[in-house]
Amino acid sequence: MEPTAATGEAALASIGHPAALEAEAGKWVVAGSVLLGSFVSVMDLTIVNVSMPHMMGSFGTDLLNITWVSTAYSIAQIIMIAMAAWWSTMLGRKRLYLFSMAMFLTGSVLAGLSQTLGQMIFFRVIQGIGGGSLMPVSQAIVREKFPPEEQAIAMSLYAMGVILAPAIGPVIGGLIVDSMGWPWVFYINVPFCIVGIMMVSSFVHDPSYLRRGLRKIDWGGLALLTIGIVSLQIILERGEKADWFASNWIVAGTILAAFSLAALVIWEMRVDEPIANFRLFSNRPLAVGAIYISIISFGLFGSTFILPQYTETLLGYSAYQTGLVMVPRSIAMFLMMPLSGLVYNYCDTRIQVSAALTAMFVSFWMMSHFALNVGYWDFLGCTTLMGIGIANSNVVMSTMSLSTIPRPQMTQASSLFTLSQRVSGNLAYAVLATMLARNTQTRRSYLIPNISFLKDPYLRMHANLTARLLERGQSGMTPRISIDAAQHHATAVINHMVNAHATMLAYNDIYWFLLKMLVVALVVLWFAPQNAFPKAVK
Repeated sequence: MEPTAATGEAALASIGHPAALEAEAGKWVVAGSVLLGSFVSVMDLTIVNVSMPHMMGSFGTDLLNITWVSTAYSIAQIIMIAMAAWWSTMLGRKRLYLFSMAMFLTGSVLAGLSQTLGQMIFFRVIQGIGGGSLMPVSQAIVREKFPPEEQAIAMSLYAMGVILAPAIGPVIGGLIVDSMGWPWVFYINVPFCIVGIMMVSSFVHDPSYLRRGLRKIDWGGLALLTIGIVSLQIILERGEKADWFASNWIVAGTILAAFSLAALVIWEMRVDEPIANFRLFSNRPLAVGAIYISIISFGLFGSTFILPQYTETLLGYSAYQTGLVMVPRSIAMFLMMPLSGLVYNYCDTRIQVSAALTAMFVSFWMMSHFALNVGYWDFLGCTTLMGIGIANSNVVMSTMSLSTIPRPQMTQASSLFTLSQRVSGNLAYAVLATMLARNTQTRRSYLIPNISFLKDPYLRMHANLTARLLERGQSGMTPRISIDAAQHHATAVINHMVNAHATMLAYNDIYWFLLKMLVVALVVLWFAPQNAFPKAVK
């Protein structure tokens, strides 16, 4: 067998050769260098959300318009994720990474200095353009730097940055906004970017096998990609507020997005140097992995979106308290990711991923049975199990998906894999927000027939509430009110209770839906070829 760089380094390391020791240390330094960019890029998806109410006051705008701060970043980021391999060929991978970090740094500073909503949206686009290519390029660099038997370790490192970032973003964002103000959620990126640029400049180098330069620019693919992604993102972000297909412009946008994205796939399959190389999906591990990670990302990002809504809306938690609820999940993920990378080499990976899905299944099942009296300690077991499941599942499947991709195509494959995650995550926000609104109405319609003067339980509760309100007025605890007013207030209290229970049941329905998606993911898992899970040499 022809020797490779990886086997050469291993042979040298076995005899303690200084060059091997330098190579061994180098892969960790390179991994640390590129993961800084991925971490801040992904964290900005969630850290900014907690500051939006404060931005509304600063810019004098409403909730509908302020969401463009998030939408603009997502659109620019997803387009760049899809184009990362193309730009890497055009500029060179190291140069693209440094350029992207510089743009992200510039966009972060300017966003913090914004005086108007228009400025903020424009600078968020710059930030998104810079941040988009950092994730797939980082993943490709880390994968290439580690030998085959350490690929799971490499992916656990990558996952610690990319998966932990959105989980801890709201916690960090809440602390920063409360103590220093919303501009600092952008300024916090500056030291990370500066250190990352310095480290990448010093330690990262393009391998000789990477092709540089393009014979022809794929203008058709570029146009279709931009139109399709922009249309899709706007529909997903605005669909619920516009009542979806009751709106003519949502219908038109959906047709435009569907046509553009379908045409993009057909177009890219026919050109020699595509913007996004969809031909790589003929690789079975990549195709299965992309489908699997789309399903899991739907659950991950969906639960990250739903849980804060639940705790803050129904339980009255502050942003900081909500962050504390999600901390156990982050800790479990942080501890389990390196361990899952080690176990990968000594365990049947289908069993490992099935066990991870089981942990997530139990977590979602427990949360689908929550009631309004749930407390912090009730969340502890659920979120911990969720973190354990996500860590094991994502590390293993990320490793498998790219395991048979040739190194020259690693950046292209990584772009497609990351694109699957991001689009699925954005789809989760739209689908679950719609489900929550519709299911709340449906559940309320089931409960309302019980609120009738023909029902003895309702009569007793209404009478008790009325009496208690009158007693509080007579005792001086509240201003005195008439019997009619007390009865009116009692009805309002019961109506509020009905709404709260309907919303609680709607959240339970969402977790049941996520449970079903985990079953689908389990089925998809077993379509992966077993030889796509390489093992360490024992």
